[in-house]
Amino acid sequence: MENHRNVTEFIFMGLWENRQIELLFFFLFLLCYLAVLMGNSVILLTITCSHLIEQPMYYFLCHLSLMDLCYTSTVIPRLIRDLAAKRKNISYNECMTQLFTAHLLAGVEIFILVSMALDRYVAIVKPLHYMVIMSRKRCDMLIVTAWILGFWHSIALLLMVLSLPFCGPNLINHYLCDIKPLLKLVCKDLHVVSILTIANSGMVVVAIFIVLLVSYILILYSLRTRSSAGKRKALSTCSSHVMVVVLFFGPCIYTYILPAGSENKDKEISVFYTVIAPMLNPLIYTLRNSEMKSAMHKVWSRLSLRVEVSERIL
Repeated sequence: MENHRNVTEFIFMGLWENRQIELLFFFLFLLCYLAVLMGNSVILLTITCSHLIEQPMYYFLCHLSLMDLCYTSTVIPRLIRDLAAKRKNISYNECMTQLFTAHLLAGVEIFILVSMALDRYVAIVKPLHYMVIMSRKRCDMLIVTAWILGFWHSIALLLMVLSLPFCGPNLINHYLCDIKPLLKLVCKDLHVVSILTIANSGMVVVAIFIVLLVSYILILYSLRTRSSAGKRKALSTCSSHVMVVVLFFGPCIYTYILPAGSENKDKEISVFYTVIAPMLNPLIYTLRNSEMKSAMHKVWSRLSLRVEVSERIL
């Protein structure tokens, strides 16, 4: 406790300083959170209760929805509470827990998106070897790898922050405990720490984004010899994934590639990957996917039938 003996809690400045605007966004973010819960729960239920869980693409989508549910639950409930509260305080230990959990879940989600890109690449570029390459055992290994890499990313950030001295002030210009707003409160030279932060978060996100872009360029290149129907089907599937990648990675790159001392719109931009992207993901993957819509119809019809039978028995 020696390094942060003068700081036992932090106080969020929040997104806005206007009380009326905060109350308005309290209801808006509450609706967004309910949409996240409902949309991702529907995807989880549809995939796990249908034959889609046997397909690698939907297996990864199921895990992506689970990450969206968990990630938003580490951020949005406290954001909603703080929008309605006059004093937006969080203890030091709770702040460190939120930092670790949010980066762990976000890291896992990033590597799940990479696994989904790999799945689409193999399905389109090497269709004859698809079931061998993307076996369930290999899919499980990719998910476990995503958790391992996410853990190492988040534990490295946490250990770095725990070693830093917080001597006051304790006002965080944000609505969550993230690495960059916390670094602005540290009472020591941040030159080396900022470089490590950019290397750990910013450069990793940029590198993964470039890998994803290259994979989709290769996919587009391989489609040049396909029939029109084959191209449309492949592009429909890939376009949904590209939309999710851009929604998530764009704001992340803007937030983490710049040094901690720079003045930018971090907290406003971060709303896109903490609230907007998890809310839109279910819509993107269901409205543009006829197979998902068909499975949803079958699952909900089956559930409705069971409820009707149970009511008749009672």
